[in-house]
Amino acid sequence: MNALELVKLSPVMPVIVVQDLDSAVSLARALVAGGVRTLEITLRSAAALDAIAAIRDQVPEALVGVGTVRTPQQLEAAQRAGACFGISPGLTETLAQAAQASGLPFLPGVSTASEAMRAAELGFNVQKLFPAEAVGGAALLKAWHGPLPDLKFCPTGGIHAGNAASYLALPNVACVGGSWLTPTATVADRQWDVITSLAREACALAA
Repeated sequence: MNALELVKLSPVMPVIVVQDLDSAVSLARALVAGGVRTLEITLRSAAALDAIAAIRDQVPEALVGVGTVRTPQQLEAAQRAGACFGISPGLTETLAQAAQASGLPFLPGVSTASEAMRAAELGFNVQKLFPAEAVGGAALLKAWHGPLPDLKFCPTGGIHAGNAASYLALPNVACVGGSWLTPTATVADRQWDVITSLAREACALAA
C-alpha cells in the first residue's frame, strides 16, 4: 500500500494519544466497528509504542501507524513495534532518508508552499498540512491546488466535526486528521459505543 491508497481508506484519520495502554485495543476496536481503520498513534505518551504493538497483534482489521515522528530512531522503533505507516509534524533530510529506507507509507508535515515543494522533490506527494487551521486552513489548500496540482494533503490541526466537510470538499484533500473521534473523557470512561458512533459520523462525511 502506498501513501495515497492509505489516506483514501477513510475520510478521517484519528489522531490518538494513548494514555492508558489497557484501553488501546478496545479503543481501536471501537473505531474499526464504526468504519475507521487507519489509526495514527502519536508519540506523545510513554505508552505509544506498546499500544501500536498491541493493536497490530490484536486488531488485525486496523491499519495502525505512528504519528509525531521527529527522528529516524523514532520511526525505526515504531516500525519494529508494528507500525505500518508514519506521519511527522515536519520534515528533515535525515528523516526523509529514513522514511524512504523504511518502505512505509509516510506523510511529512508541511506548512508552506516551499516546504510542500521540497517534500515533493524528496518523493513525498502525499503530505500532512500542519497545523492546518493556524496556517491558512481550507483557503490555503484551495490556493495551492492551482500551482501544486499533483499533491494531496491530509490537513491536521484544528480540524473538527464542524469544519471537516469543507476540507474534504477540496480536490487536493484525501482525508483529514483530527482528535475529535477520541475525546479524552470518553476514552477514560471507556464509552466505546460513543467512539463507534463518532467514527460512523466521520465516515459519513465522505458521502
